[in-house]
Amino acid sequence: MTKTKHNFCVIMAGGIGARFWPMSRTSHPKQFIDILGTGETLIQQTYKRFKRICPKENIYVVTNELYKDLVREQIPGLELPQILLEPSRRNTAPCIAYANYCILARDPEARIVVAPSDHIILNEDLFLKNILSALEAASEHDWLLTLGIRPSRPDTGYGYIQYVEGKTPVYPKEVHIKKVKTFTEKPNLELANTFLQSGDFLWNSGIFIWSLKSIMKAFEYHLEEVDVLFKQGIGKYGAPGEREFISNTYTICKSISIDYGIMESASNVYVLAADFGWSDLGTWGSLYENRPRDNNGNAIVGKNVLTYESTNCIVNMPNDKVVVLEGLNDYIVVDSDNVLLICRKTDEQQIRQYVNDVMLEKGEKYV
Repeated sequence: MTKTKHNFCVIMAGGIGARFWPMSRTSHPKQFIDILGTGETLIQQTYKRFKRICPKENIYVVTNELYKDLVREQIPGLELPQILLEPSRRNTAPCIAYANYCILARDPEARIVVAPSDHIILNEDLFLKNILSALEAASEHDWLLTLGIRPSRPDTGYGYIQYVEGKTPVYPKEVHIKKVKTFTEKPNLELANTFLQSGDFLWNSGIFIWSLKSIMKAFEYHLEEVDVLFKQGIGKYGAPGEREFISNTYTICKSISIDYGIMESASNVYVLAADFGWSDLGTWGSLYENRPRDNNGNAIVGKNVLTYESTNCIVNMPNDKVVVLEGLNDYIVVDSDNVLLICRKTDEQQIRQYVNDVMLEKGEKYV
């Protein structure tokens, strides 16, 4: 894999993983959990992956102040200036703007990959080859690139990207880079089926690649009200005044995603259509797809789980608890600390609502 001093990576690790409740909690969200039983947490896997193509000093983790100690404990290779601490959650655009100005202070010629901390990548070699191709394209063109995943099913949990299938490649070095036509947020099942059948739609991976110059120009044009706030901190990034400046900036900065704020309205957006074995591991259903299953289709974690007439369930239990399941089909059954969740897999998009209800009625200690 080709490393260059201009390759930078920004790992976004500030989310609380509400859809993975009750395993994922506000105090210890899913990116800091060995959720696949591999011996490494999701953020450790992500860092290790990008260290293959970026100098380790060029990898930044943007996270909430709550998780500073978790990041330092799990990724001891990071220096303190590489851990960018957000005082509050403002979605992905402010997170990226913050990282941009930190990188600008070090390398105006940087080319950057921005990635969530909690994705599964099955074929890492192919994934990194795609990333390097996109970084090369971004260094040669004023493009904002994203990775699009060829859909294998009509999934309603992902956003979709429609691309333009031109007669000649827009980038001959990598023919799978296409011009983006539209972005669509999570569709209903009927629309997702239509997308799958049309053949020109991809899942939106939420992984972005661009040159620092291109993304900063895009902020100036499309999200000036965010950019101007962070621009005022030039001279403070990587310096003693950074924390105080960021704390003040986040109190007045609006919450907006990079997709909505820039990608959906910019005219220079491209997608690299890829298939390297990907999951954003956003839901229990996606974890079910990535875990080994028994002869009845049950994905079980826990040494003392007995099942009878139960099929296609995902079960996550402490090893010291004996659990008997009878007559369940397509259920999520999770016991974590002081919470037991039992719900149909088809209703997993309701878990966010369950979390809100529990917090309001039972208190924060359960979320």
